[in-house]
Amino acid sequence: MKENTPTIRLHLWLDTEGGVFFGSGRAQLLEEIDRHGSLKAAAAAMGISYRAAWGKLKQSEAVLGVRLVQVRGSNKAGYELTEDGRMLKDLFRRWFDAVEQAALEKARDIFPWPARTYRDSSSD
Repeated sequence: MKENTPTIRLHLWLDTEGGVFFGSGRAQLLEEIDRHGSLKAAAAAMGISYRAAWGKLKQSEAVLGVRLVQVRGSNKAGYELTEDGRMLKDLFRRWFDAVEQAALEKARDIFPWPARTYRDSSSD
C-alpha cells in the first residue's frame, strides 16, 4: 500500500487586468520548446493543442512586449527560446522554487505529517 504523504502544491502566476500572462504552464511550455526545438512537439508533450500553445505564447508576448520564442533558421527548423524567453522561464522557476521551499518549511512547522514538493511527487 502506498503511503499517503501530503504534497505541497502551489499555483503561482503573473497576471494583469487582462488575465494570466505567465505561470507554471507557460514555464513548462518554454522548457518543452527548449527540449524539443518544436512548438508542435512541446504542445504534444504537454497534452495541449498546437493552437492553445501558440495562443498562450502570443498572449504572453503581447503583455510583455517581447518575443519569447523565435524561428530557428528556416520555418521547418523549429523554434528556440529568445534571450528574454530563457530569462523569464529561469526567473519564474527560481521564484516558484523559493516560494515552494518556504511553503514546505511552513507546512512542516504546522502540520503533523511530513510533506514533500510537487516535483518529488510527480515521479509517483
